[in-house]
Amino acid sequence: MTAFFPARSGLAAAGALSALVLFLANPARADEAKTNEPGVITVSGEGVATAAPDMAVISLTVLREAETAREALDANNAAMADVLAAMKADGIAERDLQTGGFSVQPRWVYPRNDDENRKPEIVGYTVNNTLTVRIRDLSRLGAILDSSVSLGVNQGGDVMFTNDDKEAIRETARLDAMKQARAKAEAMTSALGVSLGRIAQISENSGSAPPMPMVRAEMAMMSKAADAVPVAAGENEYRVTVNVTWEIDQ
Repeated sequence: MTAFFPARSGLAAAGALSALVLFLANPARADEAKTNEPGVITVSGEGVATAAPDMAVISLTVLREAETAREALDANNAAMADVLAAMKADGIAERDLQTGGFSVQPRWVYPRNDDENRKPEIVGYTVNNTLTVRIRDLSRLGAILDSSVSLGVNQGGDVMFTNDDKEAIRETARLDAMKQARAKAEAMTSALGVSLGRIAQISENSGSAPPMPMVRAEMAMMSKAADAVPVAAGENEYRVTVNVTWEIDQ
């Protein structure tokens, strides 16, 4: 009888050792047995907010041509100085006036294809100076565009309507997007007989669209007889898209 007990103890020890080796070799199985990862649901929502613009950004360019670069530059400087002085007299602050581009370019004349003896030559120079202006009083926009022509602006006229505090408008769109995303998620989980758990992840994309159509005027084509250039501000549209992932309580 006593001879069989050691044998059984040996078998039990061997079995325990085999189980330990299996556990160490397959830790994932042990984790799966202990932990159940929650399911998740991901939905998107889009919010839109519109607002009338409260500011316009315009581009005004003075172009002058002359036989020499010096003459073209002097003429351009004089015209742009008049434009800047008029803008400040109209109440435009220094911070709202910014040089947007400046260039001095030669004007070339190229020989005809049948004249191989002539070489390209410089016949004059062109100087461009572009001023970017932020206008915060939109009621003055048309008058400023009109007066700039009389002051020597002869290119540009692009107008972009915008808002000074864009983030406050986007916040309205963001809240709308989150409400839409939650409503979608609750409708889906309710249909499945489960409920939403904690939020696992949130991401956002945002953008804005200017009023359409945008105003564009060729300054050289404007009528000098007009009291003010007619403009239409319209509305700006701001969009925010959110992607939200919830854990599911089952």
